[in-house]
Amino acid sequence: QVQLVESGGGLVQAGGSLRLSCTASGGTFSNYAMGWFRQAPGKDRQFVAAITWDGSRTYYPADSVSGRFTISRDNAKNTVYLQMNSVKPEDTAVYYCAADQTGWGQFANRYNYWGQGTQVTVSS
Repeated sequence: QVQLVESGGGLVQAGGSLRLSCTASGGTFSNYAMGWFRQAPGKDRQFVAAITWDGSRTYYPADSVSGRFTISRDNAKNTVYLQMNSVKPEDTAVYYCAADQTGWGQFANRYNYWGQGTQVTVSS
């Protein structure tokens, strides 16, 4: 059983930067691909980024965050990161990290474990 804890959320002005962290415990972190998702009030959960178990490949949706957000991981620290640059008010959401033991990708239903989320609020 893997436990995931996100941190680093908060209030940031539009155009600013924020780095989210997600630390895992209770399992072998390098066995899992990792993903970041977000959910704004009244909206469906949205895929943000994914990374393979060894960090060799990353994947982002084509439109909303590509070129602004970067996912990375440090297996020695059991941590995955989401660097958010040039943030926009529409990036306001609760951000979740998730672990996938069998593959990786953009579909939330394939991820086995989820964190509790961290709130990111972007002011205009």
